[in-house]
Amino acid sequence: MPKSPKSGKTTPKSPKASAKKQKGGKDKQPEKKDEAELSMAAIGHPEIFPLVFTTKTQEIFNCRVDEDVTEENCFKLIKKDDIIQDLKTRAAISDFHPIKNTILEYPGEELLIVFDANFQYGQSFYLVASEEAKENLLKPPETAEEMGSEEEEETPEAYKHPVSKPWVSLGSEKEVEEESVKDRVKKIKYMFSRGHGMFGAPITFTDRNASDVKDSYIECTSYQDKTFTIKLLEKDMGVQMVPILKEASTQTEWTYPKNATTQYFPRELSNEEKEEILSSEKLKEFFTSVCLRMEIALQQNEIMNAFSDDWKDLDDDLSKSDICFKEYQTFTDLHHLKDKSISCVCWHPTIYGIIAESAAKQPSKKEKTKTQQDSVIIFWSLFDPIQPQIILECLEGVYCFQFSPSDPNIIAGGCYSGQVVLWDISRYEEKLQNAKNVTVGMERTIVNMSSVSLLNLLEDNDMSELLSMEGKESDKGQNLVRCFASSSVHHSHEKKITDIHWLPDNFEINRMGETFENRAGICVQLVTCSPDSLILFWDVRDTKLPTYPSPEDEENDFSMLTEASNDPGLVWKPLMKISLCDKDEENNVKCSPTKISLNEQHYRTKTTDKEQSPHKPQALKERPYAQMSVSLNKTLNAIESVSNNFLVGTEDGDIIYSDWEMKTKNDMEKTGEKCTVHKEAVNTVQRSPFFKDIILSVGGGNFAIWKEGVTNGPILQSNCTSQRYTAGHWSLTRPGVFYTATDDGSICIWDLLKETQKPSHIQNISKLAITCISLRIASPKQQFVAVSDDSGVLHILEIHRKLMYPSSNEQANILSYFERRVQNLKNHKKDQEAEI
Repeated sequence: MPKSPKSGKTTPKSPKASAKKQKGGKDKQPEKKDEAELSMAAIGHPEIFPLVFTTKTQEIFNCRVDEDVTEENCFKLIKKDDIIQDLKTRAAISDFHPIKNTILEYPGEELLIVFDANFQYGQSFYLVASEEAKENLLKPPETAEEMGSEEEEETPEAYKHPVSKPWVSLGSEKEVEEESVKDRVKKIKYMFSRGHGMFGAPITFTDRNASDVKDSYIECTSYQDKTFTIKLLEKDMGVQMVPILKEASTQTEWTYPKNATTQYFPRELSNEEKEEILSSEKLKEFFTSVCLRMEIALQQNEIMNAFSDDWKDLDDDLSKSDICFKEYQTFTDLHHLKDKSISCVCWHPTIYGIIAESAAKQPSKKEKTKTQQDSVIIFWSLFDPIQPQIILECLEGVYCFQFSPSDPNIIAGGCYSGQVVLWDISRYEEKLQNAKNVTVGMERTIVNMSSVSLLNLLEDNDMSELLSMEGKESDKGQNLVRCFASSSVHHSHEKKITDIHWLPDNFEINRMGETFENRAGICVQLVTCSPDSLILFWDVRDTKLPTYPSPEDEENDFSMLTEASNDPGLVWKPLMKISLCDKDEENNVKCSPTKISLNEQHYRTKTTDKEQSPHKPQALKERPYAQMSVSLNKTLNAIESVSNNFLVGTEDGDIIYSDWEMKTKNDMEKTGEKCTVHKEAVNTVQRSPFFKDIILSVGGGNFAIWKEGVTNGPILQSNCTSQRYTAGHWSLTRPGVFYTATDDGSICIWDLLKETQKPSHIQNISKLAITCISLRIASPKQQFVAVSDDSGVLHILEIHRKLMYPSSNEQANILSYFERRVQNLKNHKKDQEAEI
């Protein structure tokens, strides 16, 4: 019988091959088939799967017994797609369901079904689940009898008995002698013994930790002994040329182990030597001279510890404890924050204990142009961690947001769709101030931004969707506050807005980038950036701010919107556009800004001596935006002292220094001085609260500190690490301290007064990557840091007092350090120019 290609066993013959043999007069077809099937059943071939076909299955696949398939014509080819369709249609009722996985993994397009009339495999049919076995059954190789007949025709050669020959030396015994191992070092013999009384003594077994008991665990690591070497005479090795895949290098400190001895048996003097020493006059004189000094030293040791380190004792708490952040509160919401990542965290500027966070699912590449659904901004209170205080909903997906410095009830947000939206939470200001007195079971209030852009609906003159939403919210019994401003999709960014800032309240700009005085004294303009290379400036006065109608005036509010739907002036467009480019010799390359920092943007670190009391809510102030009107810039005085420079971090890890002044109306493209420091996208560009011209940038595996005006590189740059830095933030009270977050859930504390090459302390906060860091001064004696991770959990941590209070002259020392770094950078540049 022929052998199978896989198992080496015999394979059954096909009826066609048996019919050919019958015509030749050698064998008959039934006898040949039975012999193949018996051989197949004996070996238990793994490609054979017995099946039971019902009458319904036989009719579907045209394999009815004694009609479509017979004992002589037992093979049936069935398409794989037909079997899969039968599995989908009849599911578990299908006769192919027990071997469903085998059929799905079958590589071919047709499967072989064999009718087993003699039940050699226990059933009436069996499936052949291998292409090789199928080909061997349908087209079998030549039989063993045919091979035998061909071998009989060849004349066999006569067998010759081998004759032994004498051994002739060719020098191999010398090679064997050189390769043989011989003992050249004298062996050391050890003998271990114990007392005769230890034999047969009772033994008690106990459990103990090997690391807790002295000398109970010894690690014997292997090392190379330089005193013992073997000279390699010859070595056989093969060499194969392959392309180099990777080159890497490392530095490892290698400490060569040395032999050491330990004295375990004391060396004692003899009795004669002891008597001679004790009777010596020299010893008596020595004791007499040192006795008084020894008594004084013993008294001092009883009073104080002579081996204590006084310098380490000065830093009492931070050196003894590894905890610099104490867990104060944790916020999460399984309904709104499940499977979402927190992209932005902001503290409420005026109300104590209120913090807001934006969370949305990261859009895929296919969904970047689509509207994001189920995106929220949640307001939490430190006094009510169970449920959110206010929820701002937005279908566009909010990536970043900022409170207005002039009126914290106005919130500006940047969306994944590239739009800018505004919310007004003035109705709920009193609720936020009285958050501590709110009970857990109180009905949740939701501030809902319209699920579709309001101004887009006005452009399309279609209010049906907005009206339907009003009915849904009213049915739920939730207060609905519509957004009063949403930029037009056609005039917004093409990609998501990665950073948004309010311009200061002391100036405003026009469409040419010129600065004018702001007589209103409130923040009226915004700046946004996006990876689409655009930096847009917005004026909120172009949004037709409402007069804040009461909840009972919903009907009047709708009538106002309906009347204004045909007004093209309601389309909120950017005031000025800047396209950031990198000019090469050949063409302009678009940059992708991710973070922006303005020269005039600065922290306000003034803190009152009295802590803000959450029990006494502040009185509601007059709304600064209520009577605001659009300024024409013609009657305002120009300001030349305001700097129009800004610093931008890009997706490519570049830091670009440029300005927003436009020479002509069509001059949109701006270039600047670029420096590449980070290998990945920049996630933080932040100015120091103490030095207006010092900026911290974080991205990839390193961070850098820049000084505005120094364009030939950063004044301080960290080494690249294997961990990625995901966020960064300056300390609000210490000039030389800043924090960086890593992708393994840790926070690194950097103190420039101590060391700059590594963090002074590292503390793990979460198991997942940290996405945002936000600091807040609650009182002169208490500071909080909000840390969000990639799982939607917001951690509120209390900062250690050592990280709150600056040392004496810390600001002056840090300023002097920055000036030295700048001078070193300038000297290095001069040396390079001199070499050229």
